[in-house]
Amino acid sequence: MRALHAILAMAVAALAGCVLPKPPEGDALKKDALPNLEVPAAWIAPGAATGAIGDGWLAAFNDPRLDALVQEALVSNPDLQVAAARVEQAVSYVKVAGATLYPQVTAMARGGGKLSGDSSGLEGAGLFANWELDLWGRVRAGRAAASGQYDSSALDAAYARQSLAALVAKSWFLASEALLQKQIAEGMAADSERQLGFTQDRLRVGRGDEYDVSLAQANLATFRDSVRSLDLAAQQALRALEALAGRYPAAALRVPAQLPALPGPVPAGMPSELLERRPDVVAAERRVAAAFYRVEEAKAARLPRIALTAGVTSISSDLFVLQDRDNPVWSVGASLTAPLFLGGQLQGQVEVRTAEQKQALAEYGRIGARAFGEVENALSTAFALADREAILMQAVSANARALELANIRFRVGSGDQRAVQQQSLALHAARTALLRVQAERLVQRVNLHLALGGSFETGPP
Repeated sequence: MRALHAILAMAVAALAGCVLPKPPEGDALKKDALPNLEVPAAWIAPGAATGAIGDGWLAAFNDPRLDALVQEALVSNPDLQVAAARVEQAVSYVKVAGATLYPQVTAMARGGGKLSGDSSGLEGAGLFANWELDLWGRVRAGRAAASGQYDSSALDAAYARQSLAALVAKSWFLASEALLQKQIAEGMAADSERQLGFTQDRLRVGRGDEYDVSLAQANLATFRDSVRSLDLAAQQALRALEALAGRYPAAALRVPAQLPALPGPVPAGMPSELLERRPDVVAAERRVAAAFYRVEEAKAARLPRIALTAGVTSISSDLFVLQDRDNPVWSVGASLTAPLFLGGQLQGQVEVRTAEQKQALAEYGRIGARAFGEVENALSTAFALADREAILMQAVSANARALELANIRFRVGSGDQRAVQQQSLALHAARTALLRVQAERLVQRVNLHLALGGSFETGPP
């Protein structure tokens, strides 16, 4: 009994003094993972508005149907359901990893008449307790690793929600663009068909020739092909949206046949805040912490394990007499298990966990560097697209006027059908490019919100 008291005293003292080391955090983590990256005081690319990063960006597009579709996708998207299941799994791992911090109690009983079911003649019951003293922090390190893995899974799920909302919004805008592109092609095809009728009339009255008619027919065929191709693109865009929402891809979804107005400037915050805000970056940081604790767990596994045991049993028999036995019997003790030679297995496990920690650190650096790149790319692309939109609006206006003049010259006989056809194609190209740029500005706005870590929800992310 005195030995047991001594063990208990030693265990309590060791547990009180054994504190788990902390993984690298903040600036130390950035220095290890991104040693060559100097974060500027402000974003380099132009177009970033000052102010704190805000949430609720989806509402800025003022489209209730888009809002409803995003909520539907959040409920029904299969990929998001997989992420949610991973979070539930991680919660269970935390419970399992920390279970041995507490005493483990089991019960045993046997009976069955005189032969007790197995012909031994013994009947009775027992209650047994076993508590491993986590002197070296092995179990606590395992629990801390599982907790870090849970945090990373929860953050990954949050980023998956944001990514899904962004993907639905971008797909919504691109589907609207596909419908508008189809409308442009249909309008150009209608104009081309009228032009073909005019050239045929000129041929009948002897003022035209078959060359002009053939050119007009070729022009009409080109636009009809564009209409068919764009119709297919619109159907595919709708099917992609339906798949995101968990619906059957029937291309039956209705999207607006116009693009929303681009919301005002987006406050971009400071670059130094990005790594602490984006869920995917913070998730990578938690994976580094989990890997760190896995190393500590593997190191502690090389040391002896001490466990306290206790039990109470009561045994009886109707078949024979049990001599010299008190009933019930109480017992208290301790056990020590120390690995002596395992062929390098435990050291190899430490090396494996150390390599995993290096991998997690490198992955954090990769995701962090990508985050900065995504913000800078979104800002610079949005700035360039704004300039392109202004240029293309002028190009559309100039090409429309040039086509009008080409038609006049053709009608009065001072021009030919080739000039009309070339100008018609030029106008179509300018309108198509302008619409593409306008849709891309909306897409890049969503990309900027996602890159900055802003949530689409109005409440806390």
